[in-house]
Amino acid sequence: MSWLTEYVRPKVRGLLRREVPDNLWTNCPSCHQMVLVKELERTLNVCPHCGFHMKVPVAERLKWTFDADSYTRIDLPKVAADPLGFRDHKRYADRLKDARAKTQLDDSIAVAHGKIMGYPAVVAVMAYEFMSGTMGTGFGEGFIAAARLAILQRAPLIVFTASGGARMQEGVMSLMQMPRTTVAIEMLKEAGLPYIVVLTDPTTGGVSASFAMLGDVQIAEPKALIGFAGPRVIEDTVREKLPEGFQRSEYLLEHGMLDMVVERKNLRATLGRLVGLLTAAPPGDVFTSTLPDPEEPGSETPLPTT
Repeated sequence: MSWLTEYVRPKVRGLLRREVPDNLWTNCPSCHQMVLVKELERTLNVCPHCGFHMKVPVAERLKWTFDADSYTRIDLPKVAADPLGFRDHKRYADRLKDARAKTQLDDSIAVAHGKIMGYPAVVAVMAYEFMSGTMGTGFGEGFIAAARLAILQRAPLIVFTASGGARMQEGVMSLMQMPRTTVAIEMLKEAGLPYIVVLTDPTTGGVSASFAMLGDVQIAEPKALIGFAGPRVIEDTVREKLPEGFQRSEYLLEHGMLDMVVERKNLRATLGRLVGLLTAAPPGDVFTSTLPDPEEPGSETPLPTT
């Protein structure tokens, strides 16, 4: 080989080669277009090509929902790490350990309290990044903690759903969280507190069959998949072609399952307006002048236990 091949060509290639970060681009799961990550940060994780609302990490969801620097996360109750000693090709305890290390979350829910457009509120966010947002005993305890906090503060509870359903590694204990969360919602209703649900993509399984469909107001983000079983499972079962857009937000709104479909950029303002209407309280009020006193006789309801 000549000196041109051995020396000059590598030097030239080195000058022309540029290091490109691995996380510079991402694919839209709906239209499959390449999108700059910085562009997604500007659009609140909404695809600029097709308007699809992508999944959102817990920290971002809380930041976009509450007023700036106005919220506080709470610690959630601890539960048994592996109640059934479950194992498939990997131990459930190891899966939990990996998920907690990756997400910095204890389970598939985070709870915070603060102000939305000046109104006090308690917000619970399902973390899809934690084992696909599945519902286990840890989630159930977190949901009940959110309901307790809302009743204590005389504030509405807002829940953002994003889940693949019950957590199979906890078996029937996971399914028991469906009635437990339902009882917690009944406590809110008896206390006269608003319960608002925001359904995001995807909301499926036992979550959609319980607390996700029990809101005083049902909101969804555009094009979100909402249902119990997936479309392909239903088609294979009934052996019929499903309607276009079946189980998407717009279809459910048209058929009376939702109250409104709201774009992500308008969610905070919409939630603030709803809280104001449902409580008839001025911004900054703690609702004690407009809602029943929790200390009144007969107003207390025992919390569900495992």
